[in-house]
Amino acid sequence: MKKYFEFDKLGTNYRREILGGFTTFLAMAYILVVNPLTLTLADVADLPEALRMNYGAVFVATAVAAAIGSFIMGILAKYPLALAPGLGLNAFFAYTVILTNGSPWQHALAAVFVSGVFFLILTLTGLREKLINAIPMELKLAVGAGIGLFIAFIGLKNAGIVIANPATFVGVGNLTDPEVLLAIFGIIITVIFLVRGVKAGVFLGMAITAIAGMIFGLVDLPEKVFAMPPSIEPTFGALFSAFGDAEFYTLSMLSVILTFLFVDFFDNAGTLMAVANQAGFVKDNKLPRAGRALISDSIATIVGSIFGTSTITSFVESSSGVAAGARTGFASIVTGILFLLSLFFLPLLSVVTSAVTAPALIVVGVLMVASLGKIDWEKFEVAVPAFFTMLMMPLTFSIATGVAIGFVFYPLTMVVKGRAKDVHPIMYVFGLIFLLYLATATH
Repeated sequence: MKKYFEFDKLGTNYRREILGGFTTFLAMAYILVVNPLTLTLADVADLPEALRMNYGAVFVATAVAAAIGSFIMGILAKYPLALAPGLGLNAFFAYTVILTNGSPWQHALAAVFVSGVFFLILTLTGLREKLINAIPMELKLAVGAGIGLFIAFIGLKNAGIVIANPATFVGVGNLTDPEVLLAIFGIIITVIFLVRGVKAGVFLGMAITAIAGMIFGLVDLPEKVFAMPPSIEPTFGALFSAFGDAEFYTLSMLSVILTFLFVDFFDNAGTLMAVANQAGFVKDNKLPRAGRALISDSIATIVGSIFGTSTITSFVESSSGVAAGARTGFASIVTGILFLLSLFFLPLLSVVTSAVTAPALIVVGVLMVASLGKIDWEKFEVAVPAFFTMLMMPLTFSIATGVAIGFVFYPLTMVVKGRAKDVHPIMYVFGLIFLLYLATATH
């Protein structure tokens, strides 16, 4: 084991790797609660049951997919990088594909599956780099920032801090309501942890908020701590039914698949480089075994969709494990084992409410919006598409719509500026596809 992971070469040992893997798990354990609540649209009261996924099955799918993804990353790519269902992508899955478009969740899972297969093929053939390089950096950064704004808006809405207002569309909620106050308390606690540099700040913020909620009677006490995992049967393999439905083969669903694909591209490439650079793996702007890392992600996404969860992606929270000393894939294996053990703690995790998870969404949104500082706002021809990309995601409650509008505007503004030759031909194709999507969208 030590020889396979090159412990001596990288100057590490079992203790550091186990500590690093455990730290990473604590930093990203919030996804075990946030993902099932998001995919089941728990905050939507009047949703038809046919559109609502089974909470227990999604919880199991989340834990199993995170474990498998982390195992593959650790063993194949040998990086201390853990994987799980990505925030933002799960919001797109639930709030855009299911809630806004009205698509069955089986279709959404099928779209994730197809995007994972495409991702794998593009990575194996080398086309992935060409597609990523064709998309300008400003749009990549704007997509990340827009998703941050979108999930932060969802968190504010779920917490009751932002509510619907017939006069102004949105307004401030009742800040004296106990549930809202609990969420505000959670935001403050989580922010304090992160400002102080506590690696597991998001997880600890949720834990303390949940405890405070139980003390004041806002959160039910768990009936028990341990239990056998729920059945995976309600979601396992359910995606395959979509391939026999003619309604799956639409331009709207094509845009959904492309959005899953694009966002997964950006998310993984950025996270992989950030964590690898922190660990000292990047040499001459090149990352060894980068292809294996991307293959790990695509396989994990395919497996995750079969089990019943949204796109699996690399978690930037893995940087906390690296900071704790992790340098090899053994740490990812440790994180994966902990995700499997978490399967037996659903009764304890089920006490977490929207007021408890909202701070996590809001704070992660803050972290994602940081990419705005890297956009050259002085160049209006790129500022406009970047601005519309990020702005329209929360305003239309759709990541796909934000991506579509940005990708349509970019070729247009560049041509008008006289920079048509600076636009990659692929971007013109993307612009046309998304223009057709916007023209035929029914929402």
